Amino acid sequence: MSPSEKERVIKARLRESLGLERNVVVMSAAVFLLGAGEQLWSSFLPKYLEALGAGAVVIGLFGAARDFLDAIYQYPGGFISDRIGARRALILFSSVAALGYAVYAVSPHWPVVFVGLAFVMAWSSMASPGMFAMIADRLPRDRRAMGFTVQSILKRVPMIISPVLGGLLIASLGIVRGIRASLLITIVLAFVAVLTQSRFYFGQRKEPPSEALNMIRQFAAMRPPLKRLLLSDIFVRACEGMTEMFIVLYVINVIGVSPARFGVLVGIEKATAIAVYLPAAWLADRFGRKPFVIATFVCFASLPLVVIASHSFAFLVLAFIIGGLRETGEPARKAMIVDLADPSRRGRTVGLYYLARSLSITPAALIGGLLWKIDPAVPFVVAFFIGLTGAAIFAVTVDRRYAA
Repeated sequence: MSPSEKERVIKARLRESLGLERNVVVMSAAVFLLGAGEQLWSSFLPKYLEALGAGAVVIGLFGAARDFLDAIYQYPGGFISDRIGARRALILFSSVAALGYAVYAVSPHWPVVFVGLAFVMAWSSMASPGMFAMIADRLPRDRRAMGFTVQSILKRVPMIISPVLGGLLIASLGIVRGIRASLLITIVLAFVAVLTQSRFYFGQRKEPPSEALNMIRQFAAMRPPLKRLLLSDIFVRACEGMTEMFIVLYVINVIGVSPARFGVLVGIEKATAIAVYLPAAWLADRFGRKPFVIATFVCFASLPLVVIASHSFAFLVLAFIIGGLRETGEPARKAMIVDLADPSRRGRTVGLYYLARSLSITPAALIGGLLWKIDPAVPFVVAFFIGLTGAAIFAVTVDRRYAA
């Protein structure tokens, strides 16, 4: 075998081991671009709302509205993906999200941001079932966790830098002007993502399922292990939802960290996630996914408690490292979902899973806002116990053979 042939074989094996199928790579590139843009400003969005006149309850309500839209968009997103194909659906949803970024950028008062949220969530939520379906359709079972991992890494690599740049823009231009400048950059990246997908996706889409929309029947047909994973996931995400909108406020307003240094913390979190992705996915595909999902759920529960226990920047670094470790089992959890879903209606099954999850946790952020008014630490303590409950439910009820 000639050196050039050996090189081709090595590259082919590397592509196979990393799940680098062409459509998955194109989709991951779109995730990379939109994620890089969104992370310039998403961590600071509560401060943007605050600057536009919103109080703690309104900020909590915004988080609840985001979770509600995340819920109701999931199943339609999966249905559209099954009907027109994942490729066309992803192009459509990234285009709609660009419109939402523009609404955010021109918002004169906080109520207009709620309008923009309705468009932005088209990518964050409607696109998710199509992404799951594409990875499941294009990759074999023993490469799916790796496929989700590569997608997640490509999303997070620029996010190590983006929050820092976003914090610097805010430091130099102020909250409102800094976030608006970041949103303009995001709009440009969104259009690049749309053009990339339109140009490079390939292959024929499958014929769509013929049966009508029936969520109740589909939920009843869900396999019991998937329902138990869903229940535990609801508890864990309620923990996250109760505090996610308030971590930036706690770190900046209560502990006294600057926006630029908060951006550094977010970058540390993303770097930690990237560091654990590949080894965790490789081990999960070969030795079973359950331990990695449990580790993820425990980290989700622990983060709020470690944040409020931190009284210095050094301890906050530890907290955000734990935040990054929440991603340890995320590819394994996503692979479990598509493994347990009916292949003929994967998009809708994933959409229904996330519909049920997000709808269940919709009140969490609003409850967090109400608890914040009692004392800023209270929602973080309550969230810890809720998250720990979710981790215990998964550990006890989901048999290892369903997470192989």
